Amino acid sequence: MASRINPKFSEELKKYGSVNFNACYNCGTCTAVCSLSTTDDSFPREMVRLSALGLENEIKESLKPWECYYCGECTTHCPQTANPGELMMSLRRWLTAQYDWTGLSGLFYKYLPAFLTAMALVLAGVLLFANSVNGELEKMLHFGHLFERTAIATVFVVIFIPNLLRMWYFTVVKPGGKVPLKTYFTALGELFVHMFTQKRAKECDDNHFRWLEHLILVFAYLLLLFTTVFLNWFSTGNLFVIILGYLESAFIFIITVDFVKDRIQKKKTLSKNSGPSDWFFVIWLLLMGLTAFLVRLSIDLNILEGNKWLYLFHITVLAQWALLIVPFGKWTHFLYRSFAMYFVKIKSVYPAQ
Repeated sequence: MASRINPKFSEELKKYGSVNFNACYNCGTCTAVCSLSTTDDSFPREMVRLSALGLENEIKESLKPWECYYCGECTTHCPQTANPGELMMSLRRWLTAQYDWTGLSGLFYKYLPAFLTAMALVLAGVLLFANSVNGELEKMLHFGHLFERTAIATVFVVIFIPNLLRMWYFTVVKPGGKVPLKTYFTALGELFVHMFTQKRAKECDDNHFRWLEHLILVFAYLLLLFTTVFLNWFSTGNLFVIILGYLESAFIFIITVDFVKDRIQKKKTLSKNSGPSDWFFVIWLLLMGLTAFLVRLSIDLNILEGNKWLYLFHITVLAQWALLIVPFGKWTHFLYRSFAMYFVKIKSVYPAQ
């Protein structure tokens, strides 16, 4: 079947943050300097050409945008300032929108007012909830804890499972891959290794410190999630759990402060073209760590009753994070990249026919 060309694809990608990629004259410098590029994985050059030609289906079937960790070398050395690294980031946003069956990811990426409206609606919902329980702290803590569990389960079942199935269909099934069921199980190790370590990012030149920050952040975030949701950190009296929660939230805060600093200073290529989704991701993650720390500290100091606004602020940040940023924002890149590496492993064993 002949490839379908979308002549307006360049304009569409601009809405997802692409910068000047049409300036590319196909010199191949980006591929030459990329430490992750091989004879089998020639990127970002291939993705630049497919984007310039408007070959949407080929891009949708590709996993290569997820194999890029945006070290910035390609953009730094591009003689035409075509920003190939930023194009790869934009393609990841665009692919996120293609996988999302609700259409909300694309809407929020392209139209900031739509996202801000959704954030305001979540805030209004939290205030209505507080009013419905007459601002009683014990009830707010109880229902806040139930909300965390319910939100996680709902987002996973209603959003992530269908979206991952769509990603699998686009990238494995549609290109003609016929993979035995056994292979999906034998390759599972690849999924979990990349999900928890993002080990391939270490192969990028001069990226070891950033990789280490991400590694600590992932473990701190997942552990804090476990500590608050399953160990009920805000209500427990177990000293070990309390100290563990403090450490986790402190690590999240410290690392995200460094991320925010980089984006403000714009010294690194990665930070020079930060989009709204990038800012919301790091700032809300920072606020998650900070407010969780302060709420637990207020509980231990027995002053939270007189500072209910602090818990309301925390639950607002949490609700916006869980309902909007996690399922429809940049957080999804963590999930899709992990599954992309899993699918790459599968396809390397059973390539498309």
